[in-house]
Amino acid sequence: MKKTIEDVNVQGKKVLVRVDFNVPMDKETGTRITDENRILGALPTIKYLLSHGAALILCSHMGKPHNVFNDKIKLNKKEKAKVEALPAEEQAAATAELLEKAKKDVKKFSLAPVAKRLSELLGQEVIMAQDVIGPDAKAKAAALQPGQVMVLENLRFHAEEEKNDPEYAKALASYADLYVNDAFGTAHRAHASTAGVADYLPAVSGYLIEKELKFMGGALENPQRPFVAILGGAKVSSKIGVITNLIDKVDALVIGGGMAYTFAKAMGGEVGDSLLEEDKIELSKEIMEKAKAKGVKFLLPIDTVIADDFSNDAHSQVVPTGAIPAGWQGMDIGPETQKLFAETIKGAKTVVWNGPMGVFEFPNFAKGTIAVAEALAEADCISIVGGGDSAAAVTQLGFADKISHISTGGGASLEFLEGKTLPGVAALNDK
Repeated sequence: MKKTIEDVNVQGKKVLVRVDFNVPMDKETGTRITDENRILGALPTIKYLLSHGAALILCSHMGKPHNVFNDKIKLNKKEKAKVEALPAEEQAAATAELLEKAKKDVKKFSLAPVAKRLSELLGQEVIMAQDVIGPDAKAKAAALQPGQVMVLENLRFHAEEEKNDPEYAKALASYADLYVNDAFGTAHRAHASTAGVADYLPAVSGYLIEKELKFMGGALENPQRPFVAILGGAKVSSKIGVITNLIDKVDALVIGGGMAYTFAKAMGGEVGDSLLEEDKIELSKEIMEKAKAKGVKFLLPIDTVIADDFSNDAHSQVVPTGAIPAGWQGMDIGPETQKLFAETIKGAKTVVWNGPMGVFEFPNFAKGTIAVAEALAEADCISIVGGGDSAAAVTQLGFADKISHISTGGGASLEFLEGKTLPGVAALNDK
């Protein structure tokens, strides 16, 4: 068990809080937040710390910016090499163009709009630093009083963040007396702000990470049974680790999405032009044999919605999963499979779901994913949805409040389900 904010005294202390404010922005203006769920998700931790007399220094990344910073904008190694490969007379213009892009990146990836929105949500001024470890941030952190909140500029404006540079981590840590990680979405990264700072400060989790560990950790370590895992998505290769880890823990494994066709082919079926990983057919056979040997029910789609083109308006029909004709491709699980999967969910006490059942971005081929979301919302079980399209489905359909836990981290939740140690969690102090 890891320590949380409720296990430490924060009264009168400066607290460095790693949040996930990597929110989508309007592409035209670059200043309007189009989905503020991640900001809202951080509010319980922020409000608890403020109500208990702490001064908060919030830090986050935003997107994948140039590793640049204000007056120190310079080309990275890759860009330098690209410029140097050009004829001498073209190098100056190319350098100027890249530097201009870098300047735009600073504005495009600034956390200033987030600080503005946060101040509205909290009903108090949120101080915005103009840098991360520069003079402005240092001065504002030094002057910060209990009950006040400040936001550092985008952590990834410095290449040292993703390199987990000790000096950069030490500079961040120097602002505070305590470190709180509440950004589960980046907990699988060993970056300076997610792991490095814990070398220099007492480190505890916020409410978001505590909830992830409670639900996902509980499901993996001591689930209420029957325990069912539903896995979708495009490729077997992207879920090998998850499948391998879960086969030792679940009572039933349900497979949908594009990766189902590789399993169908492994069983001797015809999959037409469906997504297929030829090099994973033997592995698929081994997985199915392992499930059988362990007494794990292994469910594949029994019927499939196929289309003659990869588009929402393509001609479609329903066929048995192992009988997809040439020129056609699987796009979604069929109606009989929807019933089969729903019945399996209905009989479960713990369900973990990661990945869509079909091409969810096309409305005509989203019915399978919607059916699973509906079944999960109606089920009397502990339900855990692991980010991405699965989370989008339950949220868009208005089922979010009927799901026990929707993970805030796509990549992090996948690695957690694989049984991997997450650096951002491992760095926290044990109880």
